[in-house]
Amino acid sequence: MTDWTTLAYAVADVEGNGQHPPDLVELAVLPITDGTIGEALSWLVKPPRPIKYMATTVHGISGKDVAGSPPFAGIERDVRQALMSRVLVAHNAHVDAGVLKRELGQWEPPEVFDTLKLAKRLLPGQPSYKLGALVKELSLDKDIPAGLTPHRAAYDVLVTARLFVRLATGHGGRPLSLEELRGQAPDRKPGGTNEAAPLF
Repeated sequence: MTDWTTLAYAVADVEGNGQHPPDLVELAVLPITDGTIGEALSWLVKPPRPIKYMATTVHGISGKDVAGSPPFAGIERDVRQALMSRVLVAHNAHVDAGVLKRELGQWEPPEVFDTLKLAKRLLPGQPSYKLGALVKELSLDKDIPAGLTPHRAAYDVLVTARLFVRLATGHGGRPLSLEELRGQAPDRKPGGTNEAAPLF
């Protein structure tokens, strides 16, 4: 079976303006290549509609913060380059993928891995599968660079990448196969049984 590290991944996180559907106000993309987490790229974006107060209370980004930022068209080329030919990874991925598809138009990732769904399958019994709860449970915020804060794209994309690598590394540090990661093969555990086993 093929090891998960054979694919190149782009971990993405979007922050929106609270409109329906949401417009992008911040985006971060972080590559994982050969199983190694790279450096994130992040952008502030001036949305076509105002940022609602409730959205600001979550991520802390106000209209003033993005007043001098480009519209999405100004960063589209760089975003496409960061995502190009890479498998998309995100927590609650339909949200991030939905925003990216609306912004990019003719774009479709070759595959999508949702760390929310992966965690529910590979880490059964957790009291919560929200990103913040998993970060705390697994100490994914250890040695986070100064200045990164929860609910900002650069922070969220880094802890999501760490979560994905932790899940993909598997039980006892054994890398999962792509088939296991996709849920297409039984998750193996010590003892030779084919039942799904908690990773931790």
